Amino acid sequence: MNKYQNKIAITTGDPNGIGAEITIKALNRLSLPDESLVLISNKKVLDCYGKLKGNYEIIEIPYESDIRAGMVTKEAGEFSFRSLKKVCEIKPKAIVTAPVAKNALHLAGHIYNGQTEILQHFLSHDGQLAEMLFIARDFRVLLLTRHCALKCINLTKEAVIEKVLNLREFFINHLNIVNPKFALCGFNPHSGEDGILGREEIEILQPAVNILHTKGVDITVPLPADTLFVAAGKAFFAGEGCPYDCYIANYHDQGLIPIKTVAGDETVNMTIGLDILRTSPGHGTAFDIAGKNLASAEGMISAIKAVL
Repeated sequence: MNKYQNKIAITTGDPNGIGAEITIKALNRLSLPDESLVLISNKKVLDCYGKLKGNYEIIEIPYESDIRAGMVTKEAGEFSFRSLKKVCEIKPKAIVTAPVAKNALHLAGHIYNGQTEILQHFLSHDGQLAEMLFIARDFRVLLLTRHCALKCINLTKEAVIEKVLNLREFFINHLNIVNPKFALCGFNPHSGEDGILGREEIEILQPAVNILHTKGVDITVPLPADTLFVAAGKAFFAGEGCPYDCYIANYHDQGLIPIKTVAGDETVNMTIGLDILRTSPGHGTAFDIAGKNLASAEGMISAIKAVL
């Protein structure tokens, strides 16, 4: 029997960033039972940033280098990668990851665009795809593409269909929302203005929507993103339910700017589509304040609460 299958596993991210600090602060505030989670980290790293009140199990990842708060180093990138590899090996109930630095990972020779891609590499099977879903209460945003340059975005009708069907399955099986309502962002300004400002809506998004409708998916036609999120933001601030269960954005900033603007640290990055659910704060390593005891734990608390 896997001793970790009923536990939440937390990685503390880049040792030169705020990951260990926010993990300690979050756990000290939440006061979770010792047996409910395991930390993938290093005692030296943890001791450098604070003191845990709980007696949680720590799976040690070697780290012989000096801790250099705020610095991007090869050694920190290697530690981050080994932590993620280990958390995939133990197969816990859920994974919570503190932020890592992509440039540190690359210095260490691990050429991934983020933690989502690493988790997919180690956890996926039978064609599974990891998807990035950002949540803040009932304001949810799915990204059709992840960490890539805008000029490299390559949407296809088939990919849109597959990702939306996977999203519906997640809503049914994990959120108990049987018939979720999805809003699809247009790719271009004004959803292309009938092809005047771009043809992705005509050639990719609308054909995908037509097929999704035949499969019973409740999804809108491609709508102008700049106005689509206005109602969601107003509902969030008013404490009301969002008009749609999920907003589907074509690329990173199209979806993350609106949800992070209104929800801030309440925004949780959730990886779906794999056997193990993963969450993470919606922010990065914050090297500018690392080691200064200034980091807010609100994002980490939200990420942990999302998998309790």
